[in-house]
Amino acid sequence: MVLTLGGGALATLTMAARIGAAAVEVIEMRGTERGDRVWFAPRGLAVATGTTLRFVNLDKGNSHTATAYHPALFDRRRRIPAGAQPWDSDFLLPDESFEVTLTAPGVYDYYCLPHEMAGMAGRIVVGDPADPGWEDASSDTEDVSPEVLASLPSAEDILARGRIGTELDG
Repeated sequence: MVLTLGGGALATLTMAARIGAAAVEVIEMRGTERGDRVWFAPRGLAVATGTTLRFVNLDKGNSHTATAYHPALFDRRRRIPAGAQPWDSDFLLPDESFEVTLTAPGVYDYYCLPHEMAGMAGRIVVGDPADPGWEDASSDTEDVSPEVLASLPSAEDILARGRIGTELDG
């Protein structure tokens, strides 16, 4: 599609609009009304390389973060592929969102900074173990609480099911 602009200049639609936008997956940040439980929904998700994740805070009573486990962020041990860029959404108030695009194949673990001890963590599996450069750094459990480990589905289960948990117990 070609658009005519003032002065006779021509412009084309952006590359993404012409060839189809990249996939976007929504991960909700949730909590009970009383605030006694908090979670990401889904807590396990398999996506293709280049997928954008949109974290949306739908918890009316709490602010949340989506923070990758990485030494550059709060001096945490790395639980994302070595070639991946770490991310931190900062605090998202209710109805705010944050996006990150994952380009390196492998397993990504992330958490909510103020609610990590409540087990508010998630796992994204990007691509397939047969992909060049695939990495799963999630076996290093020294820096992670038992609550987080209990909340994370295995990469194998995520790959088999595609999406796990729309609630903490789901």
